[in-house]
Order: sequence, then C-alpha cells, then structure tokens
Amino acid sequence: MKYFRKLVGKDVYLSPRSPEDAEQYTKWINDPAVSDGLGNTSHLISVEEEREYLARRDTGLQFAIVHREDDDLLGSCGIDSIQPVHQCASVGVFIGEEENRGRGYGGQALSLLLDYCFDTLNLHSVSLSVFSFNERAIACYRRLGFREAGRQRENYFIRGQFYDRIMMDILRDEWVSRREKAEGRV
Repeated sequence: MKYFRKLVGKDVYLSPRSPEDAEQYTKWINDPAVSDGLGNTSHLISVEEEREYLARRDTGLQFAIVHREDDDLLGSCGIDSIQPVHQCASVGVFIGEEENRGRGYGGQALSLLLDYCFDTLNLHSVSLSVFSFNERAIACYRRLGFREAGRQRENYFIRGQFYDRIMMDILRDEWVSRREKAEGRV
C-alpha cells in the first residue's frame, strides 16, 4: 500500500508522503500556479532534490493529501517550525492540479492538520502566511477561523508587481469553539 490513512476526513485523508511521488511533487512545485502561492517561483527543483527532501526526516510533519474515494494524490500539507516549549507551529497546504482546487480539499486537509496540532501535539497557536493575491486561500483560512495577525507590505515580487505577505493565526480555544459549534455541541 502506497498511502496510509493517518488522519481521515470526509473526502480526503492525510498520509505520510511517499518517495514514490517525487516526480508528481516535482511537477507541481515547478508549476507557477502552485509555486507562486508557495513563494518559491524563482526556484528550480529537480526530481533528485525532491527525492532527497522526501527522504529527510527533519522537515517537520509533512503529509500527502489523498482522495478517500480513489486514493489519488491531491497535494501536500505540513506542520513546520514546531516549538514545543512555546506550543506553537506553522502550517502550509497546496493542492496540485487546478481541477482539484476550489473543491474544499485544502480546507479539509487543513482542518485535519489543526485537529492534530491542537489535540495531539498540544499546541496553543498555529500560524501560516499567504500572499495577498491568493484570495481563494485567504477566504479558506478565514472560513476555518484564522485571523490576520500581521502583514509585511510589498514583501513578495512576482511578474512585475509587489504583493503583501499576510500572516494569519488561530488559537486552540478558537479552533475548539468552532469545531464544537460545527458539531452542534454548543
């Protein structure tokens, strides 16, 4: 079996990433539609470098986002910069193919990550950053309860234009309250 159902949601599950997927990840990471939002458009990443990255164990907790129905790889997400003493970390997510974006898969994956961050890793605060042009991602993060915590103005230059880097975060109490409301417990 290539994927393992570590964290399971309605339409997607999160699995440890497989080195077998290095070519697919390399394709996505070199696609400007993905790399623009990740902030690494200027990087050129080879299959060899991606294989090495997938083999390393010091890159936080990285997961494959997999479709529950057919076990198709949809994207990637992860938890980075974990600071146990301060009980905080950052997260990131991307969906690889355009036809899979805007279908709720990224939001579901991020929900699973937040449950894991707060319930399993015992974190207090989770943050992320997003560029101001990525309105679809910003809307997703707000729906999940993230709030803007700061902004680096004109911090990212791409295709002849500057964009702001927006820092967003969510606290454990805010996430738990939203989850309980959604489950009808409040």
